[in-house]
Amino acid sequence: MISRRRLIQQLSALPLMGGLMSFDLAGASRLIQPGATTPATRNYFQELGIRTFINAAGTYTSMTGSLMTDEVKQAYLETSEDFVDIDELQDKVGERIASLLGCEAATVTSGASSAITLGTAGVLTGTDPEKAKKLPHLQGTGMKTEVIMQRKHYIDYAHAMENCGVKIVYVDTKDELKKAINRNTAMYYFVNFLNYEGQIQWEDVLEVCQAHKIPTMIDCAADAPPAESLSKYTDMGFDMVCFSGGKGLRGPQSAGVLLGKKKYIEAARVSAPPRANTVGRGMKVNKEEIVAMMVAIESYLKRDHKKDWALWENQVNLIKKGVDDIPGLKAKIDVPVLANVVPTLNLSWNTKQVKISGDQLKEEMRKGHPSIEIAGGGKNSVSITTWMLKPGQERIVASRLSEILHQKSM
Repeated sequence: MISRRRLIQQLSALPLMGGLMSFDLAGASRLIQPGATTPATRNYFQELGIRTFINAAGTYTSMTGSLMTDEVKQAYLETSEDFVDIDELQDKVGERIASLLGCEAATVTSGASSAITLGTAGVLTGTDPEKAKKLPHLQGTGMKTEVIMQRKHYIDYAHAMENCGVKIVYVDTKDELKKAINRNTAMYYFVNFLNYEGQIQWEDVLEVCQAHKIPTMIDCAADAPPAESLSKYTDMGFDMVCFSGGKGLRGPQSAGVLLGKKKYIEAARVSAPPRANTVGRGMKVNKEEIVAMMVAIESYLKRDHKKDWALWENQVNLIKKGVDDIPGLKAKIDVPVLANVVPTLNLSWNTKQVKISGDQLKEEMRKGHPSIEIAGGGKNSVSITTWMLKPGQERIVASRLSEILHQKSM
């Protein structure tokens, strides 16, 4: 897929037959005269004094997530040239995404956290705009006030539900879940990557909540890959599923998607922009992001995932080979069962033999040329992934990592 830079270069090289036709803001045609030049490409990060880095850590928000594919970037640019009605666009894109993933409905959100907030709001208010205006002030409204989740599933992103004014009720067991359900229970929130951490797993949650007619939401922000996850959890029976767009899907970092039952997606939209005076008003998604998110899903479903996996494995094995001979260091490639399901090189070592801490190693990698980010840290461990590397960067990571660790093991 052609990049914007290459597109500009190719267009600038075209022969000009008496000038090219273009359009001004009013839609009227205008003539670009022969000899006109395009602006030089700017290095904005360099201008701002910001150092870029090789990402061998993963799709962390603080590291700006993932890089959009060329197809997604092209969609973003091409939709920036015209005006549309934002609700109509969300309707049509939602229908397209739902048809791709085999669910009832979908809507593009400003990240997975926004999907959590909007989904929660929709459960509380239904499609009543007057109720939506009252959030997060639930007292005296007649709306439900509690969301249940497992204590073992606590993550900071639970705050996305509290934005709507609800109280989080924590439980540990299936019996506690049954007892916690009451007339104030709005929904159950499940964190997918922690499924095996808690005592109440997918099937138990769905069994209990469906029996009591309690809506269920599952947070799958980082659960692509594998591609099957995009349909798995709605097929399983969860009413709402939240995905991040700027991780494995390689869409815009500030976009996400809320999938699920039509009645809940429609209700979530009542608190979403462009509607004002709602908890979701600040969670704006522009037209470019909406279309780019759709294209990201289309593109992701078409990818050769086996080829991607083979590339990641080869890259991570190359990095591992560079440190396999270091005494006191253990290098193991693991694949997480849930979330960020990619080959991950986990390094740990005896600090009496390898005289550097995990945090110090991260800093050494970061301050080198080029700068490299890796994950983990602490006393004596780090982790490295390759799925965000550009082809060839694995050799740079392998060389620098090997150099530092061999020096520290002498």
